[in-house]
This record gives sequence, structure tokens and C-alpha cells, in this order.
Amino acid sequence: MEAWLIWLIIAAVLLVVEMFTLTAALGVLGVAALITAGLAALGLPIPIQLLAFTGTAALGVLVIRPLVRRQLLRPQRQRFGVDALIGRPAYVVSEVSGMDGRVRIGGIGGEEWTARSYDDNLVIPAGSTVDVLEISGSTALVYPRE
Repeated sequence: MEAWLIWLIIAAVLLVVEMFTLTAALGVLGVAALITAGLAALGLPIPIQLLAFTGTAALGVLVIRPLVRRQLLRPQRQRFGVDALIGRPAYVVSEVSGMDGRVRIGGIGGEEWTARSYDDNLVIPAGSTVDVLEISGSTALVYPRE
């Protein structure tokens, strides 16, 4: 079997496996093998092919790794779950004190949550609008809007 065909098979296997692992490392090796297959098709000797594969793979790692790390270390743009509720307005359904109360977060079709005042000495009457400052378990800690 010719060398270029072997490199092409190696490239195909690495790229297919990369689709299932999503590590980027096998993808870099697959591209390096693909480039090496092209060089082998030109008739370059095996030592040059191995050198080309090694150099291309190393260059790929040096270029791709910082890009991937930058994407992984970037802060999340969107908050999810209960974290997304923090900072949102809520409507007080039943009087909220430092001990208990109920609020509706998310407008008319929103969810009803148990609530406590962020300030234990503060009592917020029903019908008021508050801001959700924190979620503690299943209780929203709220503070009246100014």
C-alpha cells in the first residue's frame, strides 16, 4: 500500500474519532495527517513525511490550544437557572418580611416563589415591586424598588 493512502486512512480515522470526542487534539493530528498525505502523494521520502507530520501537529497545537483555552476561560454571557432570576423585578403577592412572604417573579405569567426581605427589619406590603437580590434554596431574598 502506498504511503499517501496510509496517511489518508490515518487522517480519516483521527477526524472521525474527533467528531465523537470533541477534544481538538485528534482533529489537529487528523489535519496534520491529511497534509502529510498530500506531501506523500508528491513522492517525498518517509523521514520527510514523519518530520512534516510532527511539525504540522506541533504547529497546530501551538496555534489551536491558546484559542481553545481562551474560549473555555471566557466568562459566561448568559446566566441560567436560578442565577438568571437575580436582579429581576418581582411582584409581591403576600406581605414579605424577614421571616416569610410570596412574590411572583417574571410578570403576569411568572412563577410564584417564597420570599424573605433582604433586610430582616423591613416589611414589604402586597402589591409592591421588588428586586430579587439573591436566591437561597427555594426562597427569593428581595428588596423594595426605589
